[in-house]
Amino acid sequence: MTLEGTNTWVLLEPGGSEAVVVDPGPLDEAHLAAVLDHVSGRDARVALTLLTHGHADHAESADRWARLTGAPVRRCGRGHDDLREGERLEVGGLEVLVVPTPGHTADSLSFLLPAEQVLLTGDTVLGRGTTVVAYPDGDLTSYLESLEHLRTLTGSGAVSSIAPGHGPVVPDAAGVVEHYWRHRHERLAQVRDAVARLRPSDEPGRRDLADRVVEQVYADTPRAVWPAARLSVLAQLDYLGELDG
Repeated sequence: MTLEGTNTWVLLEPGGSEAVVVDPGPLDEAHLAAVLDHVSGRDARVALTLLTHGHADHAESADRWARLTGAPVRRCGRGHDDLREGERLEVGGLEVLVVPTPGHTADSLSFLLPAEQVLLTGDTVLGRGTTVVAYPDGDLTSYLESLEHLRTLTGSGAVSSIAPGHGPVVPDAAGVVEHYWRHRHERLAQVRDAVARLRPSDEPGRRDLADRVVEQVYADTPRAVWPAARLSVLAQLDYLGELDG
C-alpha cells in the first residue's frame, strides 16, 4: 500500500541553513535519525515540519520528531487547523504555498514550491498507480474537486512536476493528474453499472453491496488491495446515493 515506503521530503534553499521537512513518517527511530543526519550534513537545522495528512505512515512520528528537532509541526484538521488555503510559508528564503486537497482524507494538504513549480501531494496523487479515497474520512466529492483544482494548477503552468507521498517524482504533472481524473470517472461509471446489475438480486442476508461491487469492478486487481479498494467503493456508493442505511 505504501509502494517503496513513505517519502519524507527535506526542503532547503541552496546554501540555506533552515530546512522544512514534510511528512517525517512512521515512528521509526532509524529513519528519523537518517533525516536528521541528512539535514545536519548540509549545515542546516529543521525549522518547520509540515504534514500532508494524519495517516500514521506520514504522521505517526510527528510528536517524537517535534521533540527531536524543537521545530513546530503544522497540519490541518484533527484539532490542528493551523494552516489555511493560500497561506505562504517562508523559511530560510524558501517559499511554500498551502494547497488544500481533501478527498483521500478530510485533512489532506498539498504544498507548492512556486519557484520550482513542484507540488508535494501526499497521498492525493502518487508516484505510481492510483490512490484510495479513504471513506468515511475521505469522500469522493471533495476528491473530484481537488483533482479539478490540480488540473487548473497544472494547466496554468503553476505546477509542472509532483513530489508524491509514495513512489517516484512525477515529471509530467499535467499528464498524471489528467489520468487520475479520467480513472476516477471511469471507476465511478463501472461502480454505477455494477450496482445496476446487483441491485435486482438483493436479498436479505446477502453479502454487503460494497464487497460484491469490489468483486466485479476489481476482479483483475490483486486481492491484497481489495480492502483498500472497498474504501474507495464505499466512497463511490455514497457519492451515488447507493449506500444502505
